[in-house]
Amino acid sequence: MMPLPRREIAPGAVHVPGWLDLDRQLDLLAACRAWAGGPVPIRHTVLPRGGVMSVRTVCVGWHWQPYRYTRTADDVNGARVAEFPAWMVALGRQALAAAYDRPDDGYTPDTALINFYDDQARMGMHQDKDERSAAPVVSLSIGDACLFRFGNTETRGRPYTDLRLESGDLFVFGGPSRFAYHGVPKVYPGTAAPSLGLTGRLNITMRVTGL
Repeated sequence: MMPLPRREIAPGAVHVPGWLDLDRQLDLLAACRAWAGGPVPIRHTVLPRGGVMSVRTVCVGWHWQPYRYTRTADDVNGARVAEFPAWMVALGRQALAAAYDRPDDGYTPDTALINFYDDQARMGMHQDKDERSAAPVVSLSIGDACLFRFGNTETRGRPYTDLRLESGDLFVFGGPSRFAYHGVPKVYPGTAAPSLGLTGRLNITMRVTGL
């Protein structure tokens, strides 16, 4: 089945269904599983007021903790996170070119947040604004499908657009939509291809920290 054409959800926000083929998904899944084991293991992030995020997160390149980036995971085990590999920089550039239909060799992501969603995990509406750069965010989905809610830059409420992200989908948001609120209200359990060997959803978001 041919992939669906890319779709602009808002200015600078583009959905490219089926961008990752199965082999690339399996390669990314293997890398994420390795990172989940350390040097800083995957964990539920504790928020400043004591709340605990329902997703589990592991970072590459820079460690994210609410609401800043550090080289060492002082809120976990004090270790330095895994280096951001060159092949992920290349993948980020390919993703941007696919979304915006133009080469973008200047895009150089230096961190990735990898979130794992089980069937109970959710992500509230939020902005990705801890970076000191307005470069686009590249988001890749692997595993179970989810309901993705993409909003506006002013409020967590309406107007927003709901779309279903499937395994292999690419979503890029930059330009006027770089600081739009977005979230994941629902994961659809059991929708991943059995050949992936994954129960749940992985979301990989590449960013430029500007640090």
